[in-house]
Amino acid sequence: MTNNNPIFAGIEGDHNSFENASVLLQSIPYDGTSTWGKGADRGFNAFLDAAENMEIYDLETDSEVYKKGVHVIDPILEDSSPEAMFKAVYDSTKELLTKDKFLTFFGGEHSVSIGIIKAFYEAHPDITILQLDAHTDLRPEYHGSPYNHACAVYDASQNTNLIQVGIRSMDSEELKHLDRNKCYFAEDMYGQTDWMEGSVSKMTDHVYITLDLDVFDPSIMPATGTPEPGGLDWNTMIRYLKKVFQQKNVLGFDIVELAPIEGLSAPQFLAAKLYYKMLSYKFSTHE
Repeated sequence: MTNNNPIFAGIEGDHNSFENASVLLQSIPYDGTSTWGKGADRGFNAFLDAAENMEIYDLETDSEVYKKGVHVIDPILEDSSPEAMFKAVYDSTKELLTKDKFLTFFGGEHSVSIGIIKAFYEAHPDITILQLDAHTDLRPEYHGSPYNHACAVYDASQNTNLIQVGIRSMDSEELKHLDRNKCYFAEDMYGQTDWMEGSVSKMTDHVYITLDLDVFDPSIMPATGTPEPGGLDWNTMIRYLKKVFQQKNVLGFDIVELAPIEGLSAPQFLAAKLYYKMLSYKFSTHE
């Protein structure tokens, strides 16, 4: 672990040291299999820049979670092939899981999550994977590789309790891999709230969250590779996440698919605020 890595929210101090920090944050700026909008490899720097400019007091939880310490560890830069990237992420995450830290990751495209999730379910066989996404990502392979962004949760669907929320786009070939009882389509969620408790009730005690930013409506999150109309708004999302964090033991999460748009800073600010809000829910005891 090097000492010259970026500092989350621009706040220096001993709380951010590897030894003292409660949270580890790793960038995986891989964008090798994205098939339309490129730029997710630039997402982390935009996210960090936005984080330096946000308020660090969270009104809702009456907390300043940055004091728990967020240590930015070395990024995973392997990009020679999807297979090599997967192995590097998987091996790294297995090692990180031996540390007593809350693990967080920032993409990159959604394929970076495959190795993370595999390491998590091997360490926690009873885990639920909560996928917040516009797309099902259930292809066994795509463009010749099982480590494509379109395959992000296929392995999870075979080996974990996978809950999919916000889905509004898929290929008919994925239907045979879809568990309709654990998939919440955006069109059925609109104007409703029962899906929140319904989905949480199907989760095991331990949860890992993989969040593709295209789960949000493109009116508030246009800076992603494949924006789909009909997505979630901010308040619905954080209300739901609060329920998950309050009722379950969230072991870690990733945020992926931020592809910055030059001259438009709101999307990366949303991503930074979302990351901070999720940490606030994880560590706050406020009821």
